[in-house]
Amino acid sequence: MTVRAMERGLYIAASGMLAEQTRQDLIANDLANTSTPGYKADRATQRTFDEVLLQNTKTGAIVGPLGQGVAIDRQATDWRPEPVKQTDEPLDFAIRGEGFFAVRGENGVQYTRNGRFSAGPDGTLVTATGEAVLGRDGRPVRVGADGTVDPRTLQVVLLNDPVKAGEGFVTGQPAGQADPSVVVSGALEGSGSDPARAMVDMIASMRAFEAGQRVIRTIDDTLGKAVNEVGALR
Repeated sequence: MTVRAMERGLYIAASGMLAEQTRQDLIANDLANTSTPGYKADRATQRTFDEVLLQNTKTGAIVGPLGQGVAIDRQATDWRPEPVKQTDEPLDFAIRGEGFFAVRGENGVQYTRNGRFSAGPDGTLVTATGEAVLGRDGRPVRVGADGTVDPRTLQVVLLNDPVKAGEGFVTGQPAGQADPSVVVSGALEGSGSDPARAMVDMIASMRAFEAGQRVIRTIDDTLGKAVNEVGALR
């Protein structure tokens, strides 16, 4: 193996380690949200760089193609609805099917699938972080004297191209309101994170990362010998 090929091997192994590091960050986030209502899991897709055709420098014979590493192509969120779980809490709400609850806070109007709400100090329905939950009329929803809210009054918005905005919130282009009958009270949507699958994916990613480390260590040792031993021969 030539020095140039070994140097290329370092970059290929390093690119694989960087891709696996990104995967591990996404998987760790999934594991941390296995009990978060309405959470949607993320997946990273990889792409390979162009291949180069190797040939024998003395005879010109074709050795074969060699990939030049991988990179994260994009991160995709699985927006499919999850099963609804009954909680019997009067201010818990779940959406059966498509759509997002509309809320208003410091960052303006955002959207969420997490329907774990509570009564605010002013008697309005709020999220766990204090954002006001909006009704179908666009105004904050008020909690009744009996501590309940009619689920049909909550605004559920359909979104085009939803994008995660952090803290369980989503942004996107509104595409109208969903039928009010999709909201269920006393229930929460389950998390889209599967802890068993996430653990298997994490183990596989860690092994791939460690394999890249071993490749880099082996090439580094070989280059060291080339410099310290082969270069000393007369």
